[in-house]
Amino acid sequence: MAGIARRRLLTTTAWLLCGAASARAMTVKGALPWAPGEADPPQPARPGPWVFFTPEEGADVEALADRLIPPDPDTPGGRDSGCAVFIDRQLAGAYGSYQGYYMRPPFQDGSKEQGMQSPVTPAQRYRAALAALDKHCRAAFAGKPFAQIPDDQKDAIIRGLESSSLQLDGSSGRAFFELLLKDTQHGFLADPIYGGNRDMAGWKMIGFPGARYDYRDWVERHNEPYPRPPMGIEGRPAWTPPRSQ
Repeated sequence: MAGIARRRLLTTTAWLLCGAASARAMTVKGALPWAPGEADPPQPARPGPWVFFTPEEGADVEALADRLIPPDPDTPGGRDSGCAVFIDRQLAGAYGSYQGYYMRPPFQDGSKEQGMQSPVTPAQRYRAALAALDKHCRAAFAGKPFAQIPDDQKDAIIRGLESSSLQLDGSSGRAFFELLLKDTQHGFLADPIYGGNRDMAGWKMIGFPGARYDYRDWVERHNEPYPRPPMGIEGRPAWTPPRSQ
């Protein structure tokens, strides 16, 4: 009897679920009844002043990004492609505070695959490192911040950070270099909706089609330039009305 009762219960439950599913069914005509990305939409980075950086910090990060990705005759550098704007908006958001990360001790050095093992957030790391960099530059270059020293001196400082030969007060120069380089690369190649890759300069440089709906016909066509312009999440710039300031 127990087996029969259990079987009857399961059968009844299955019919109830089927009935509920059929009750929610609908015929869709004309347009989808939802918007793409509605559950977790990206937050567009709008033009305007710095959100996280101070004006002095923003100028230094623009100068750093422009030496990490220098301009050439065909492609703008890190500054004009908006890498610093991308970093600024990211630091002001969830990334800057490591929202969603486990941030309780114990902290210890892990492998590269384990990611950052530290109670210090990216926002805190940038603030401390930029203050230490500014202190170093003003002491070494007659009161000038990083953004105002010659390019060859900028490159020497960046090499010093990369090699750890330049020590920053209270902050790891090498760790800051690695963080800045990664974030600058992301800003150069991320979708323009996030503030970087302005005019899709990074995508145009590498021939990436962007967020097009379908380009399967080109996936196997190696060593052939993609003939169509790239498209971002918000569409092509020609399709998008100017943003209000």
